[in-house]
Amino acid sequence: MPEFALSPLVAILLPPAVAAAGIAALRHWGDVLPRAPPTARSLHESPVPRVGGLAIWAGFLPVALLAPAIPAIATPAWLGAWLAVVIVSLIDDWRGVHPIPRLAVHGTAALTAAAALSGSIVAASSMPSWLLEVALLALLIAWSANLFNFMDGNDGLAATMSVCGFGAYAIAASNAGAPMQTYAALAAATIPFLAVNLPPARMFMGDVGAVPLGFLAAVFGIAGWRAGAWPGWFPLLVFLPFVVDATATLVRRVLRAERVWEAHRTHYYQRLHQLGALHRGTLAAYCGLMVGTAATALALLVQRPAAGWWGLAVWTAIMGAFFARIDYHWSQKKTNSP
Repeated sequence: MPEFALSPLVAILLPPAVAAAGIAALRHWGDVLPRAPPTARSLHESPVPRVGGLAIWAGFLPVALLAPAIPAIATPAWLGAWLAVVIVSLIDDWRGVHPIPRLAVHGTAALTAAAALSGSIVAASSMPSWLLEVALLALLIAWSANLFNFMDGNDGLAATMSVCGFGAYAIAASNAGAPMQTYAALAAATIPFLAVNLPPARMFMGDVGAVPLGFLAAVFGIAGWRAGAWPGWFPLLVFLPFVVDATATLVRRVLRAERVWEAHRTHYYQRLHQLGALHRGTLAAYCGLMVGTAATALALLVQRPAAGWWGLAVWTAIMGAFFARIDYHWSQKKTNSP
């Protein structure tokens, strides 16, 4: 991909302008867009147009193609894998895709990105360790793609996480003297969509928005770590509210022998919503967590990088206490239900 002297200012201002035009176009043609009907997993009561994620990508892609490459991974490597995830997610939004081929595409894209992040094999003796590294990175990337989608169920939630998360990546990259345009562009491109996704949402990002966002959160996070722009704890702490909620929910369901492949409304943000916080209260609570973890990650990165794992542990404990409180009120609600 060609690299131009694309200024950070252009990377911040151009994406939201293009994304806003995309949102306007999608709303104009809203009658032909697929709609998200209320389901066993959803928290809305009427169908809402989805595929708003297309506007995010319309704003992001021009900058991603022209900006300096992200260190540790070539642009064609992550771009091709990302595009495969976008396409299968768009088809899934529009007419549905069976879980097996959909997850196969996710897995293949994750393996492709992981192999690019792991570099080339220098000797035959390194093959086993290289394969193990690729497998572990691919698992992280695939999980991130899906957990972002799992968390996209409350108005404004996934879009806010995108702005906070990729915005933090941009600031951290700038601090390290690395190109920040691609990260800044993605955060900025999400803002116009967030405006129409705030409660009450007039549009959803759909799988075409949520799954690729989660994919890039992991790919860019690992790339920054491999390039030395930030330590390994940094992307985990930045996206911790989504990581802890989705992972703790999956573990809880596995331990209870529930059918984890079935739609449900037992994520902690979904429980908080159903306990009376609704869309606005749930978004406010999680927004506090997102801003808190991102700000802590940036402060520690600049002031005390060696304390980053302690910061991750402290915030994990805070969320654990918060989720335990939700569990308590949830059990009380079930006990008092007729």
